[in-house]
Amino acid sequence: MSLSAAHSKAFRREVPLEGRVWSIRDTGGYPAPRNADGTRAMPFWSKRSRAERVVGAVEAYRDFEVVEIPLPDWLGSWLPGLDRDGVLVGANWAGARATGFDLTPAEVAAWFTEPVTH
Repeated sequence: MSLSAAHSKAFRREVPLEGRVWSIRDTGGYPAPRNADGTRAMPFWSKRSRAERVVGAVEAYRDFEVVEIPLPDWLGSWLPGLDRDGVLVGANWAGARATGFDLTPAEVAAWFTEPVTH
């Protein structure tokens, strides 16, 4: 299993346990950088500590604050909004370049309506 796959699997497992997701923002708002094919993705993390590590490690995110989003808000408002805007979900991006899997909001929403397999 790749590191990105492990991080996305952890996201799926940890978010229901945490009851929230985490993102980052600065005075310009929430980041949604373009990936290699030009599609935008907004990063979310399953634990505050994961988001804090990226803020500390990635120069472009040094001035960002970590923001908590309650799971019902994220599932009910954020994911439908991202879907409408054509923005993917970056699940538990990690490392010096903040990389990982970018998934459609519908794919991610389905994780929380299907049973988790370990």
